[in-house]
Amino acid sequence: MSNPLVQAFFVGRAVAEVLNERLELAFTDALSEVGKFDAEAKEQLRQFTEEVMERANRVAEAAGSSTYPTGSSSTGSDSTDVQATVDELRAEIALLRNELHSYRSSSAS
Repeated sequence: MSNPLVQAFFVGRAVAEVLNERLELAFTDALSEVGKFDAEAKEQLRQFTEEVMERANRVAEAAGSSTYPTGSSSTGSDSTDVQATVDELRAEIALLRNELHSYRSSSAS
């Protein structure tokens, strides 16, 4: 290797190989970390969902036991009350949509 041009070629080739290996390793490590983060995030979301549902069930049971101590089933008047509640909620949603629309219209002007 007395020719400096040939020596520079082999040095450049070796540098490229080492850089390629290190970049491949860094990319693989980064993908591994992303995979770990994704798995942890999914697990935390699952745990959060379970905790929320557990608390909601506890509150519903507590409310149900104080409201219906005899454990009676739903009657026709209960379903009418539920329907009335649903209708009221729909009316409130429609009102809020109208208010939001008018707010957006006034702020856009």
